[in-house]
Amino acid sequence: MQKRRAASAGGLFFMIKNVCCFDSSSSDTGKGQSKSSNKKVAHGFHLVEGQSGHDMEDYHVAEYRNKKGRVLGLFAIYDGHLGDSVPSYLKDNLFNNILDEPNFWKDPEAAIRNAYCSTDKFILENSMQLGPGGSTAVTAIVVDGKDLWVANIGDSRAVVSERGSAKQLTVDHEPRTERRRIEKQGGFVTKLPGDVPRVNGQLAVARAFGDQSLKAHLSSDPDVRHIPIDSTIEFIILASDGLWKVMANQEAVDMVKSIKDPQAAAKRLTTEALARKSKDDISCIVIRFG
Repeated sequence: MQKRRAASAGGLFFMIKNVCCFDSSSSDTGKGQSKSSNKKVAHGFHLVEGQSGHDMEDYHVAEYRNKKGRVLGLFAIYDGHLGDSVPSYLKDNLFNNILDEPNFWKDPEAAIRNAYCSTDKFILENSMQLGPGGSTAVTAIVVDGKDLWVANIGDSRAVVSERGSAKQLTVDHEPRTERRRIEKQGGFVTKLPGDVPRVNGQLAVARAFGDQSLKAHLSSDPDVRHIPIDSTIEFIILASDGLWKVMANQEAVDMVKSIKDPQAAAKRLTTEALARKSKDDISCIVIRFG
């Protein structure tokens, strides 16, 4: 991710790991599936390191858990900047924090918002270990193949195909659209020729985890959406901005709607983004329903 002007020096990996949480495989491609309540959920992912002169800063989650008699599909893409420690920490902990919220089953939206906030607070309080960087996030929770909860901060995006029509579920948190809030909090937004708008001339998104030096002017409050999964919902694409910088939502849906294997679909999208000269890290998860 080229969110910050400074080049990444390669962040320190956070030392405290919950080893029971997620598969820590370094594989950049894979797939899986789960069946619950007669509703099949299948996913595939593909991640490609960019050509921006820094180490890979993207992380993903794609797994299923049984909890309280329910089957949860947990999917996420974390797009880091100024090192990989913050997205690495999020990979191992954010979903745990969400599911540990006592009101998750009664009020998932509030639980997700609370967990995003508490996770960001922990990252800031442990910046000596995690470093000065940050990360965007897009997360999706599928409950029993019937309900979809999507949240995001930053510009990684979730796009659903509904009867072949692309619908963006997330909000791209750009500095220009949040200029008033940023300025009210004492910051400023720059727009230099040939560049994108940046918070304090540095960060190209208005919301992110971490980024201690800019936190007074950033938000970690996510946008949250709930989508009932019915017969009109075919699949959802989660991807970092390395894809969306070079591809429109409908283009992405049209490109993979006939590809039934979600791993092949994710790889098709990342390959096309590379062909279109995207230089950023490119991470993509495709989740198919039914």
